[in-house]
Amino acid sequence: MAALISLLAICITATLQFVFPFVESNSGCVTADLIHRDSPLSPLYSPSETNSERFHKAYLRSISRLNNHFNPNAASPEALQAPMVSSGGEYFINISIGTPRVELIGIADTASDLTWIQCKPCYKCYKQNPPIFDPKQSSTSRNITCQSESCLRLVKDRRCDTNENTCQFYYSYADGSYTTGFVGTEIFVISSKTSPEEGTFPNIVYGCGNNNTGTFDEVGSGIVGLGGGPLSLISQITKSINGKFSYCLVPTSAEGNATSKINFGDIGLVPGKSKVVTVDLVDKQPTTYYHVTLEAISVGSKRVKYFTSNATDGEEGNMIIDSGTTFTFLDPQFYEKLAAVLERQVGSKRVDDPRGYASACFKVEKESDLPNITFHFAGAADLKLNTVNAFARLEEENLMCLNMLPVDSIGVFGNLSQMNFLIQFDLVERKISFMPTDCAKC
Repeated sequence: MAALISLLAICITATLQFVFPFVESNSGCVTADLIHRDSPLSPLYSPSETNSERFHKAYLRSISRLNNHFNPNAASPEALQAPMVSSGGEYFINISIGTPRVELIGIADTASDLTWIQCKPCYKCYKQNPPIFDPKQSSTSRNITCQSESCLRLVKDRRCDTNENTCQFYYSYADGSYTTGFVGTEIFVISSKTSPEEGTFPNIVYGCGNNNTGTFDEVGSGIVGLGGGPLSLISQITKSINGKFSYCLVPTSAEGNATSKINFGDIGLVPGKSKVVTVDLVDKQPTTYYHVTLEAISVGSKRVKYFTSNATDGEEGNMIIDSGTTFTFLDPQFYEKLAAVLERQVGSKRVDDPRGYASACFKVEKESDLPNITFHFAGAADLKLNTVNAFARLEEENLMCLNMLPVDSIGVFGNLSQMNFLIQFDLVERKISFMPTDCAKC
């Protein structure tokens, strides 16, 4: 088993957003597709929806996610530790669990730690399409005790069944959704067609939820935690993957059936090489999130220093990198300043999205009329966005709208801004690297 696990140090690739058949890559990595919820391959795809309707639904999902992750009115940092958004996941990952294996689909979430799934006996569960996992039918299922190190790491989300001395978890969300159940260990598998054992991870700590309610997507079984906290899947397998994982998100506008991918292991992305932009991760609470420091944003040649209304200028860790949030969110006062600069650069009057969601839209004849947008992160890390990263076209309204929105909380670098970049997280060196890539060809 140890030899099999060591193979993961090379690379294992799975898909981040929906069901994905595994394929073998030319590089020797195990590869699986990652399908966006709005892709024609997605179980949630609606061919009758227009681009504008998808844009507006993505906006609502992003707001819901922010409300569940962050409480701007809270005085304590602990209020920022909500582990996940309860609905509207952007990417799903296919995993197998238990002995014998049961195939499941979960929301892949870089802003969540503990992986949890619905389990039997289900006292109160939401409808899900995959079969519900029954730990009693698995020979490798184990409960953990209330005094175990893993249970103690749950902190405020921990409960204890004193009769059985069994660790329990309880997560609740701002929209009233919740999940609760016992905490155990189990075998998790990310498999390929040629070698199903390559991605075998024994003794993974996870939550087995048997009382779950709320607005969860029925296509999924729960959450696969890819955050930076001690109980995330990434942290638990970090030695096997040399502390590195990466993903490449295909633009939703891409033609054909191209899918995004996530890689567990070292893909050889070297910081400092041509076209690779490397950003330092900031150690900051909560450790779940991947914090970076944004110093400024340039619109064309005009650089606008970033600031937040409720913190000192240049605050370290003022933004998180999050694949589960669609839009990029910025401080409201800074956003207005940035939008004003953008309006002058475009040379066209700024208009609102007719539905009132986006407030920095422009009527332009062609995309080349829009200026370049560059994010300046600490350490002279200048990340130039492509048009697809910075703007969304609403054909029905003949508008190009900025893919960035104001929010009165920590900044979020969302997945629209990350598309067509190969993004590697190095949790040993504490860095994130971006390399421009045509992700549809990966």
